[in-house]
Amino acid sequence: MKVAVSGKGGVGKTLIAGGLARGFVERGLKTMAIDADSSPNLGLTLGLSTEETRKIVPISENKQLVESKTSTGYSGVYNLNFTVDDIVKQYSVATPLGVNLIVMGTVQSMGAGCMCAPNAVIRALLRHLVVERDEAVVLDLEAGVEHIGRGTARQVDALLIVADSNLKSLEIAKHIHDMAQAAGMKQLYLVGNRVMNDTQKKAIQSFADKNGLTLLAFVPFDQKVIEADMLGETPLKNKDIAAVKTIDNICELLLKKTA
Repeated sequence: MKVAVSGKGGVGKTLIAGGLARGFVERGLKTMAIDADSSPNLGLTLGLSTEETRKIVPISENKQLVESKTSTGYSGVYNLNFTVDDIVKQYSVATPLGVNLIVMGTVQSMGAGCMCAPNAVIRALLRHLVVERDEAVVLDLEAGVEHIGRGTARQVDALLIVADSNLKSLEIAKHIHDMAQAAGMKQLYLVGNRVMNDTQKKAIQSFADKNGLTLLAFVPFDQKVIEADMLGETPLKNKDIAAVKTIDNICELLLKKTA
């Protein structure tokens, strides 16, 4: 099961990504979560402390690792024939929720032809995780699908596009949807997040209907999520939170859809 989660910054996609990863683990699936956001905080959502999260060096910023994989001894010339399975073993971090985490860091657009050394490592690592490894993978992405590249994108089982009822958020969701379709992705789903009332539900549903987006679920706004974040705790440990329950239901729904 390979799922990518994208959306406008600030719409709460990281909680959904973390909730899906936790849900897969609880259903007996070995699960890898990949934080490919420019402001990585998936570790906190998966139960790591602030101190533990700060110690993680993103793969794209690990100069020693990148050089060991790509260096040829010639400036501007990179070795593109290298293995990455050792990166998973050495640099994935076990989290309290049973999910293994890899922090990718920010890289250039995967679809833009950039062959810089960090991009080469990230591209190879993502392909290895999404295409070659037999385990559940959840990718927490920035607003776009460039990180996984056109070839790898076709191998992801589903892309969840997270949006709230704000029109800017929904417009970005449509843009991501169109980009994903062009990349060959098939199962694309809109998730309405932080929904407070029926008016917001109707706004999201109406936008989806008018723009050909498939609405998968509404995740309700929950003050308990905010309170947990304020305390530096992951909301995912509290299964009584309505938003957490809904995300778990999405996990179950995705497994059925891709079975």
